[in-house]
Parts: sequence; C-alpha cells; structure tokens
Amino acid sequence: MLYVVGEGRAVTYLDNIMYVICRGSSTIRLYNTDTLSPLDVVIDVKGMKDPRDIVVCRHDRQLYIADWDCDCIWRVSVDDHSYVKWLNTQFIVWSLSMTSRHLLVTSLVPPTVRQYSTTNKQLLCVVKLPQYMKDVWHAVETTHGTFVVSHWGTSQDEEQEAVSELLIFCHVLRH
Repeated sequence: MLYVVGEGRAVTYLDNIMYVICRGSSTIRLYNTDTLSPLDVVIDVKGMKDPRDIVVCRHDRQLYIADWDCDCIWRVSVDDHSYVKWLNTQFIVWSLSMTSRHLLVTSLVPPTVRQYSTTNKQLLCVVKLPQYMKDVWHAVETTHGTFVVSHWGTSQDEEQEAVSELLIFCHVLRH
C-alpha cells in the first residue's frame, strides 16, 4: 500500500520508479511501481516552492515540474538527481504534458497552450484557442499533430466544461 504524507499534487513514472510531488514541498518522493513501496531516496530541489504538475521525458530521462510560486519549470535528472530552474514562464503554469521531445504547458491566465522543445527550451508554438474557451485545464498533443484540450466554455454555453480537439491552430514562432 502507498502512503504519501502531504497533499499529493501529481505523479509520473519511468521504468519502475514513480515520482510524486506534494503541495508546498521542495521534495520529489520516489516509489517502486511494482510494490508501491517508498524508496530510501528523496530528491530535494532547493528553491522549488509549490510544485503543481510533473511529467517525465523518456528520451532525455528528465522530470519537468511546474512551480506555481516561482512561475517556472524545473528540470530534474532521474539518473543523477541534478536539477536546474529550466524555464522562467512569467505566467502561472496550470498543467504539463509530454509528447516525444515536446513539452506542452497550459496556463489559465492567459488561457493558452504553449509548446516547447525539451532539447533547447525554444518556444515552438502558441496554440490559438477559440475566444469562448475561458479556462484551459489540460492539453495533449496527438500523434497526428493536433491538440486535445480540456477546458471551460463552449461556443454553445460559456459555463459548459468540455474536451475539444483543435486542428492546427498553432502560431508557429520563428526566430
């Protein structure tokens, strides 16, 4: 049986290790996914204040953690537990998702979905959302290049919650 002390905010896993973050904590707790037993290792990310969401990139074996208090995303190695404040967002990150080497970042204010490259932190695109979408809770990128978003507000009812697929309404940023 698994016991987490504190308000568990999010989990992710790689290989047979589960990584758990809790509200208001700078630590990442590790558990064996087969037995759900806590491991003796805890990763302490000094400077992380209030983690909101966590994802893992299987290609580069890095954890990406949204920190509400610092308006940033931390990057933590699952191998040597080194970490860095990877991206200053200047907006409150609501959720994260990972596809291949792309990190999707949703924000409530302003309601947007941004796609970043995990190899060089480059902002690849900002997903253009219909005006009726007032809040965006979560987003994922599909294998055929569209985005599925969980949101509040539809074209029929501004109080309706829904999940929608957005065809390539992405503003590609070129430098």
